[in-house]
Amino acid sequence: MQIGAVYPQIELAGDPRAVRRFGLALEDLGFAHLLAYDHVLGAVHADRTPQLSGPYTELDPFHDPLVMFAYLAAVTERIQFATGILVLPQRQTVLVARQAADVDLLSGGRLRLGVGVGWNYVEYEALGQDFRTRGARQEEQIELLRRLFTEPVVDFSGRFDRVHRAALVPKPARPIPIWLGGGEAAFDRAARLADGFIFFGSSGIDDAVDAWSRLRERVRSHGRSVENFGAEYVAVTRSGLGELAAEVEAWRAAGGTHVSVATMGLGLDSVEGHIDYLGSVAEALSLS
Repeated sequence: MQIGAVYPQIELAGDPRAVRRFGLALEDLGFAHLLAYDHVLGAVHADRTPQLSGPYTELDPFHDPLVMFAYLAAVTERIQFATGILVLPQRQTVLVARQAADVDLLSGGRLRLGVGVGWNYVEYEALGQDFRTRGARQEEQIELLRRLFTEPVVDFSGRFDRVHRAALVPKPARPIPIWLGGGEAAFDRAARLADGFIFFGSSGIDDAVDAWSRLRERVRSHGRSVENFGAEYVAVTRSGLGELAAEVEAWRAAGGTHVSVATMGLGLDSVEGHIDYLGSVAEALSLS
């Protein structure tokens, strides 16, 4: 099972120096991958109808994950990169294909593309996309991305995108893995279309293990191999290293393939604080 960490974007104040320091330290400590959340814009929550449901506001900083990964690809050698998740339907599909292909090429095949539909309708509007059709659009986008990554010339006419006999060149050296993230509503889509699923641990390991069991059954019901389907748990425990280690072992026992350790919300006030904590995690999980 691969153990990685989440980039603690909202606690590092958008400091570009922290990106390099964190990525290099993660690799040195023996972590397998860096997972990054995604938002293009943060919106004011007050006086909205309907209310915005997510945790981030206009005050929370985010780096574009694909741009950040391209930078880190140049200064690291081994660590893998995962978007967790990229809000795909608010973006142009072909542009995502170009950016993801380049990150994968420049990193030597180290990208995993985790995608979801998001919650911020203000962000969708600012990017010129329809929030109401985001689920249907994501399904079509996944099909188109896979074709752009692999076919010499693509002729595609869908509900949302049209590619008229055109090609993505250069292509990635391999089909980039596409994982989904989100709640129960995303399970069936993932079981049919994705290479894996990202479970966010805000409700705890027991709920995640139960959800993974239900998703496995859906994967099987579509005639797909569970052994070839990945499962990542984003561990957000705040009860100490002992509980974190127990969650990691429970996920391993449940057949999980990846874990990402989140360090936000632990009262760490600097990039060095986050790195020191991850050093303790690496020691507790015997990563080095």
